Amino acid sequence: MQSAIENTASPSADVCASRTASATADTRDCVAGGRCSTCSMQRVCLPPDLSGAEFARLDSIVCATRLVRRGEALYRAGDRFQSIYAVRTGCFKTVLTHRDGQEQVTGFHLQGDALGLDGVFDNRYGSDAIALEDSTVCIIPFDLLELLCREVKAMQHHVHRLMSGEIVRESGLMMLLGTMTAEQRVAAFLLNLSARLKARGYSPASFVLRMSREEIGSYLGLKIETVSRMFSKLQKAGIVDARGKEIRILDHEKLARL
Repeated sequence: MQSAIENTASPSADVCASRTASATADTRDCVAGGRCSTCSMQRVCLPPDLSGAEFARLDSIVCATRLVRRGEALYRAGDRFQSIYAVRTGCFKTVLTHRDGQEQVTGFHLQGDALGLDGVFDNRYGSDAIALEDSTVCIIPFDLLELLCREVKAMQHHVHRLMSGEIVRESGLMMLLGTMTAEQRVAAFLLNLSARLKARGYSPASFVLRMSREEIGSYLGLKIETVSRMFSKLQKAGIVDARGKEIRILDHEKLARL
């Protein structure tokens, strides 16, 4: 496998640059790409045990990173799909806009998460991706990623897992909205966020929410007043300490039992 990869011509710098320029022609903040082989998030967003040659191939297709300022869109629903993005720093929300103009938050995406996979279906992104803080993403042209997946089975399997994860995430959100009480929804949200932060090497018990109570409510199908009331209820029960956006989980077991 390794010799076959080494003998296969990798995308040239000119091809890579032209792909990236095409995929990000309407942006102002593209800079030289980082290296997946040295990125601190590789254990989160990449398959384990890639060889040096496989990392070199991957580094060759991640052509640039893009800075997205807080409140700006990485892409909009309906934009032509060309790339997927890996969150390098910061946090994003994905949003659907209903016909009546109301917005529905469909997910929160942390470092190491992939964005844009919904564009594979019909070559158009299906949602807006909005930065919740100044963030950077790695730009991965999808046609080059497909070529890499044909040669590196570990990457092919990883991309399949990412797509499967999107299905699981959406079905989990349907269950959360359809069967859980308001208190259970808020508890499930905090537990999920805690687990994801722990996987990235951060404290699972003490963290700062990058999203507002209103955005949490939109995601959980709750009014902002209900979200605030549930946080207050959990605080009175001694389960969490919520001070604005600063959250401390005081009793993880009780939160899980909810």
